[in-house]
Amino acid sequence: MTSVPAAAVSPRDEPPPADRFAVVRVRTLELCAYLAPEDYVVQSMPDVSPAKWHLAHTTWFFEHFVLERHLDGYRRFHDAYHHLFNSYYYSAGQMFPRPRRGLLSRPPVNEILRYREHVDAGVGRLLEEKDETEIRNLVTLGLHHEQQHQELLLTDIKHVFSCNPLLPPVNPSLRVAPRSNPPEHRFIHRPGGIVEIGAEDEGFCFDNETPRHRTLLQEHAIGSRLITNGEYLEFIRDGGYAEAGLWLSDGWAAVQQHAWNRPLYWGADLASEFTLGGERELDAGAPVVHLSYYEADAYARWAGARLPTEAEWELAAGEHPVAGNLAEAAYWHPVTAGDTQPQFFGDAWEWTASPYSAYPGFKPLAGSLGEYNGKFMCNQLTVRGGSCVTAGDHIRASYRSFFYPEARWQFLGVRLARDEE
Repeated sequence: MTSVPAAAVSPRDEPPPADRFAVVRVRTLELCAYLAPEDYVVQSMPDVSPAKWHLAHTTWFFEHFVLERHLDGYRRFHDAYHHLFNSYYYSAGQMFPRPRRGLLSRPPVNEILRYREHVDAGVGRLLEEKDETEIRNLVTLGLHHEQQHQELLLTDIKHVFSCNPLLPPVNPSLRVAPRSNPPEHRFIHRPGGIVEIGAEDEGFCFDNETPRHRTLLQEHAIGSRLITNGEYLEFIRDGGYAEAGLWLSDGWAAVQQHAWNRPLYWGADLASEFTLGGERELDAGAPVVHLSYYEADAYARWAGARLPTEAEWELAAGEHPVAGNLAEAAYWHPVTAGDTQPQFFGDAWEWTASPYSAYPGFKPLAGSLGEYNGKFMCNQLTVRGGSCVTAGDHIRASYRSFFYPEARWQFLGVRLARDEE
């Protein structure tokens, strides 16, 4: 079976902010190594942002929240960038409309790279001049924010390239995992009772992972691994996309509206799929990805199961170290589960049955940074576990991300659960 090396660092082992800042910022540029200037501008749908916007927005984050507030005498690189590259922080000012980011042919990529150099020099100088907890915490938040955008940059450019009839690879040098059969899928019994979930008091976490709190679990069982392409193919061939009784009402409406009959990026022949390494033969043993919540839920119902809650997922995943097919493994695509390595981290974000909402006692960060997570706690579903393009030192068992139920362009997959008595 395919075995993927661990790709994470314990929060307590994180390097100093100045060292980590340099590593993370360079890593973002490395992800763009095979892009041509024309690739940086395209926006293929409203959910996708151009690659150069990601480079600029992450830089704006450090400029606005760190340098403008803490570096004496700092001058903006360009005043207009505050409007162009703000994402959704209304308390920081108005922003250029998200669906129109692809219309911004200027500033060109080379100027955005100069912008990054300007801000990088400022942050470096600030960290040398001031060793303050607030500054270190802001820089650390900015770095985890950038790692989120590293993942978005890859999933967004994958969608852009998939719209090109040439189906070009984003990175032709990616590793390709050998094909193998997955281990048998099993349901692992989990006891019920009052448990605690949420971030522990060590290392970095986002505000939406707090506070740690008690919740009640019923006795249940959780799947031993992710559902594979081959298993999902059985659902398709059994008429899953044509059976209204398997679908939530909104899901069935989405199937009809968008004519869904297979995962995003699968070929019509159900034998190939588009990847960040170009078009490839479908690997039946690898986890299925690019599914909406509706598809994941319908598959679970077809399989006589359900999706796990986020508390069920966190308790099971928290018993294992963060290791798996994450970005550093250099596949940038799901790989078949191994016999011994639990498949909780990497490969695919796992849809849960839990709405994305506030934990009891949740308090967002003060000021504009309070807009980071809290205001999105409505009409979205929680996903867990990270994906094959998530940085290994960015993910943890308590990490909560979230998407609208129709979202498919992310590496979104399925783990099953079921009730037990």
